[in-house]
Amino acid sequence: MTFLKNNLLVVTLGLFWLGACQPKSEPVVDPATETSSEVHIALGNPSNAQTDINSPTNYLIAKDEFVLSYNRDRGQANWVSWHLDNTWRGSAERQDDFRPDVDVPQEWYRVTQNDYRSSGFDRGHLCPSADRTHSTLVNSSTFVMTNMIPQAPANNRETWRFLEEYCRDLVDAGNELYIMAGGYGQGGTGSNGGVTNDIANGNVVVPAHTWKVILILPNGSDDIARITADTRVIAVDMPNAQSIANDWGQYRVSVDALEQVTGLDFFSKVSTNIQAALEAKVDDGPTR
Repeated sequence: MTFLKNNLLVVTLGLFWLGACQPKSEPVVDPATETSSEVHIALGNPSNAQTDINSPTNYLIAKDEFVLSYNRDRGQANWVSWHLDNTWRGSAERQDDFRPDVDVPQEWYRVTQNDYRSSGFDRGHLCPSADRTHSTLVNSSTFVMTNMIPQAPANNRETWRFLEEYCRDLVDAGNELYIMAGGYGQGGTGSNGGVTNDIANGNVVVPAHTWKVILILPNGSDDIARITADTRVIAVDMPNAQSIANDWGQYRVSVDALEQVTGLDFFSKVSTNIQAALEAKVDDGPTR
């Protein structure tokens, strides 16, 4: 009996040692995404999008990393909204695993990673890859095609990128940001020249403009209560063309102006008086 007990003890210890030495797989749920996706639309749902297949031009897709309104007829998001602070950033490498979004209803065309090929337009991120580097899982989430728009290379790789980098600089300086981005209109000029109205056999509209709205707060809690009429808001409206200037500051507009051209309603959860003040002004702060 003592022999059997000793053998069982050896086997048990051995199994414990083997288990402890096995490499641990990355968790399915990442710590940075355990909070509800509601944080990304804490300031409002700009188009009152709903997850309803009977709303094909304003279909809500809520992910842990960002939230968007999908437009089946344009083959892209009307808007993508996300919260950015230093908890979303880390050392994960860019995954580049572009793919269709399985959250798009099966009955609809799902844009593929090859639909932009030879079009003269980049697969331009709305929520940037570099805003989501906490882990490989989080970074990979940004490569679904619902997070892409056909973007002129000069827009995507220069002007748009410079603004994205400035946003991350603001985070590094101790701020948290609420960001919304999208495109509107039809007809852009890519690297192939001329005006292109759509790609992917008509399944994806090329926007004429790209836009972004950014609200900046010092790190803290109870964010809506901390927003005042003096809170900094940056809104930009950029041409989706190779001729774009590389200084994003040239394209600053008021939020009111963006609402007029996009039909969206920003900051709807902010009090009416403060919302009016924020949306009327054009940012004149630093650009780097």
